[in-house]
Amino acid sequence: MNAKISIRFYKDYKVRAIWGEENNQWWFSVLDVVGAINEQDDHEKNRNYWKYLKAKLKKEQSEVVSDTTQLKLAASDGKRYNTDVISLSGVEKLAKAIPNSQAMAFLDWFKYSENTIDGQSRKKAYTLWESNLVSSRDIGKVKSLQQIHAYLFGGLYDFAGKIRILLKQALTDRINDREIFMKGIDYSYYYEQEE
Repeated sequence: MNAKISIRFYKDYKVRAIWGEENNQWWFSVLDVVGAINEQDDHEKNRNYWKYLKAKLKKEQSEVVSDTTQLKLAASDGKRYNTDVISLSGVEKLAKAIPNSQAMAFLDWFKYSENTIDGQSRKKAYTLWESNLVSSRDIGKVKSLQQIHAYLFGGLYDFAGKIRILLKQALTDRINDREIFMKGIDYSYYYEQEE
């Protein structure tokens, strides 16, 4: 079985994610997020910090704890263990719950970083969606898809494919939903890895 995983780096701190097939979204390692925000690479210290914060947030009846679940992620020893993970929207809540001046810098990087290939192509994807450049090419043709890919991940080629119709035929009838469009772009960043 293949598990789709992602690894992003905030400064030198790894933030692992795994694709949850049940609810079609990315789940991010809570310990990695905590470690990146606190700029701490000691797993045990991150685990203890999360244990303390989790108890505090439970007592406050914070949504952060209820937003977490457990999925298996590979550890440094190569084995897969159940790990607390949180959704994309939960990462923002978690960052705001950590009383640390680095939390907002991390969150800004996590949501908007343009210094990475992902960030640059994400910015281009928003521009592509909002400019209506996607309107006059052959629908579903490989050449149109290549041009879209080249625009998002490379230089701008002369194109304007009908990605909305392509999405409608291939994925969903919610073709005017910006969130669905961006989820497709996000999904394209990640790769599959053998479990």
